[in-house]
Amino acid sequence: MRIVIQRVSEASVSVEGNVVGKIGKGFMLLIGVSKGDTSEEAVKLAEKISKMRIFEDENEKMNLNLTDVGGSVLAISQFTLCAECRRGNRPDFFNAASPTEANELYELFISEMRDKGITTEKGIFGADMKVSLINDGPVTIVLDSDDLKKSRK
Repeated sequence: MRIVIQRVSEASVSVEGNVVGKIGKGFMLLIGVSKGDTSEEAVKLAEKISKMRIFEDENEKMNLNLTDVGGSVLAISQFTLCAECRRGNRPDFFNAASPTEANELYELFISEMRDKGITTEKGIFGADMKVSLINDGPVTIVLDSDDLKKSRK
């Protein structure tokens, strides 16, 4: 799984002109699920993101997490994060999980975030969505479940 985290002061997602998810301060997450991704990876990423300290404390150091600041999450499915761009100029998406598998892991991730007490809004899986956000900082971080498997040396 690959997740792009954007620290936001607000974010929303609309489908066919209707707002289906909206948050204030928190994280707007773009979530891509690749073939071979597992439920264990979804759980680990939810754990990591729920504890990620990228909000500033009183000393202007990134030292606070979502719970500390009363933040929320807006989670958007984004299969294009699985694009392969090494050859040619047109990306291919052969590495993306099937819609059924991807939706299961996407929903599991959202469930895990909610189980941690974090208000989590979402888009509509597979829909043509319009996302609006105000990136705070800007702070943007990319997490890949493959990177969590590697040990520090």
